[in-house]
Amino acid sequence: MFTKYKIILVEDDLDFASILKRFLESNGFEVTWATNGADALVLFQNDSFDLCISDVMMPVMDGFTLAEKIIEKHPEMYFVFLSAKQLPADKIKGLQLGADDYIVKPFDTNELLLRIKNILKRKEKLDFSTHKQIQIGSFCFDAKRSILYNNSYKYQLTEKENFLLAYLIANKNQLVKRQDILIAIWKSNDFFSGRSMDVYLSKIRKYFASDPKIKLESIRNIGLELKEVHEKE
Repeated sequence: MFTKYKIILVEDDLDFASILKRFLESNGFEVTWATNGADALVLFQNDSFDLCISDVMMPVMDGFTLAEKIIEKHPEMYFVFLSAKQLPADKIKGLQLGADDYIVKPFDTNELLLRIKNILKRKEKLDFSTHKQIQIGSFCFDAKRSILYNNSYKYQLTEKENFLLAYLIANKNQLVKRQDILIAIWKSNDFFSGRSMDVYLSKIRKYFASDPKIKLESIRNIGLELKEVHEKE
């Protein structure tokens, strides 16, 4: 269920990170490892990730600073902090930064796995009860109010458009199968549902037409990919 997800692990303890990386990969995740926050920030400029697992105390750039910089550009990013610091104030600071969890070392890897899976379940459901807005290119997507807007345009989305766009953004920069989208949103993958989805996809392409950094690409008979292209700094 979770094999499609990409995790970036930021940890300066080489032995611990190597073991944790192998454990996560053995459970189906694709894992990229950085030894400090600065290196992780470079990786974020050239790739996309679904979840960041970061130590707090690291050389060059600590985990809290890394989170601040990443969330500024990618407010939809999911974060888990790992730390030997047990003071309540440290945990509160991590959660205030927007972290989804804060786990104190040492910990059971199976517990970490369960926490990760719970976070990703929330990601898949895309809880619309939150007021959190997601930035994509020049646009801001407000799922709570079913609005997609930027400085020049504002689109009031229908319910189906809202769910379809939310699903695509949740799987941004990943190839998703047509049948998976149809089952998730239309509850059917028959011919008529497929034609209906194509109509809504056409509308979403028109909404993003003014932003060259956003592409909704179709791969015939396979699936779709919503791409957000970042300029290399």
